[in-house]
Amino acid sequence: MISFSQVCKRYPGGGEALKNVTFAIEPGEMVFVTGHSGAGKSTVLKLMAGIEPPSSGSVIVNGQNVGALRPRAIPFLRRHFGLIFQDHKLLFDRTVSDNVMLPLAINGYERKEAARRVRAALDKVGLLGKERANPITLSGGEQQRLCIARAIVHRPAILLADEPTGNLDSAYAGDIGELFKSFNQVGVTVVIATHDESLAARLTPRTIALSHGELAA
Repeated sequence: MISFSQVCKRYPGGGEALKNVTFAIEPGEMVFVTGHSGAGKSTVLKLMAGIEPPSSGSVIVNGQNVGALRPRAIPFLRRHFGLIFQDHKLLFDRTVSDNVMLPLAINGYERKEAARRVRAALDKVGLLGKERANPITLSGGEQQRLCIARAIVHRPAILLADEPTGNLDSAYAGDIGELFKSFNQVGVTVVIATHDESLAARLTPRTIALSHGELAA
């Protein structure tokens, strides 16, 4: 379960990104966080994953108060998450397979098991034939699929995605939406920050709407 209770987030010199935001997300839900540019959508995801601490209030993930965790405990929290952000953070000096392997290498998976998981993740997103390709040779949609494979390779309980279809045409966006739906159908909690109305219409998620850092609906 993920819960926000009276959460505020202030950035130095930047005003308040979130103001007294309260909501809860149950395990296995699909939730869209919506709102205009600058509404606080990305900040919500960063607080969930412990990338940013709240200025006040509490963010609870699986019974842990994220804002109170010591720095060395944050990597253990993030093992529950798959993270997909707007800047892909792909390694263009590594192959497709190496990019997906990275989270498993960091977490100490045995090489044979890691290789099996990488192939399964690439198969899931339709990139199994491109293990040895360089990410720069992939289309925008394929790069997004690669990011998704990297996010799910360790089988996270929670998948966070920030504007995952923002730079894709409608066909690719629809395919990406179906991938998220398939993950949710097997019990993964999916939280997507987006302003893509067509994606919302396709997936019909529960919606948390933000406006100028405040909960609108």
